[in-house]
Amino acid sequence: MPAPEKKSFLLRIPPDLWQELERWAAADLRSVNGQIEYLLRQAVARRKGDADDRAKAATPEERP
Repeated sequence: MPAPEKKSFLLRIPPDLWQELERWAAADLRSVNGQIEYLLRQAVARRKGDADDRAKAATPEERP
């Protein structure tokens, strides 16, 4: 079964950031692309968790 298709896009980042990502990816045994995807997924999960936490902390009148 083929892997799901992924969206391609151009990303421009400074060379020093690229070098940091390369080192980080190598330490985690990932490609730079895989490292960026991993970091983005973590950020999205954290944001969702923060939104869930805010919703749980809101009073019933404040909830959507």
